Amino acid sequence: MGLFEPLSATQDELVAPRISPLQTPPIGFAHRGARAVERENTLAAFSRALEMGAAGLESDVWVTADGQAVLDHDGWVRSGRLRRRRPISDCRRDDLPDHIPTLAEMYDACGAEFELSLDLKDPEAAPAVIAAVDGAAARTGHLLRNRLWLCHPDVATLVGLRDRWPDVRLCNSTRLNRMEGGPERRAAVLAEAAIDSVNLHQTDWTGGLVTLFHRFEVLCFGWDAQQPRVLNELLDMGIDAVYSDHVDRMRDALACWYPEKQ
Repeated sequence: MGLFEPLSATQDELVAPRISPLQTPPIGFAHRGARAVERENTLAAFSRALEMGAAGLESDVWVTADGQAVLDHDGWVRSGRLRRRRPISDCRRDDLPDHIPTLAEMYDACGAEFELSLDLKDPEAAPAVIAAVDGAAARTGHLLRNRLWLCHPDVATLVGLRDRWPDVRLCNSTRLNRMEGGPERRAAVLAEAAIDSVNLHQTDWTGGLVTLFHRFEVLCFGWDAQQPRVLNELLDMGIDAVYSDHVDRMRDALACWYPEKQ
């Protein structure tokens, strides 16, 4: 069996996944860009990920003191003469290290032909995100809100985003053991609130759980899909998107399961 072939395939044939995804082909999100080969959350990492075949980019997003949406993981920087550690929310854009890009700069560098998953570590960043996305849409002539996935663990926060921006895609990023009332209750709540997807760690997913959320028309995303075995297992159970640091592995796994879609 080849490295990226479906788990039940022979050398001479490919088979369909056990469970059909709602999103075909599933989205391959480059986690913080191509961070396995470039510095994460940089323009170089995002550009390289697309060059390597990623269909989507992922990052955490924060808002600066002067209202700019910027892409960084932990939201803290060292700035000023004393190099003190400060939260990004206390810094102006010009105070940040050069490697941290704005969302607008990322669109200018990467274009518009990709899905974008943004983890709203600071929900106050949402208006700045929408402003940057709309600005990029005006510059490129592409509709971008429907390719924007805003992710947050709190359902109430997502409901507020849905009320304000009905045309963006929303994702509940959580863990199975944090679903109050269990997964069926969470699926029903997400469906009623028009939340598009749920994002769980790859170890949380089973075929039965994917089937459950699909029954409510909620897309299933899996993060930390780093190894070929994990990618194959997720795709076999009908996952709708994967997040990986290793864009080449992710690309090859998706191409093997969905060759006609590549």
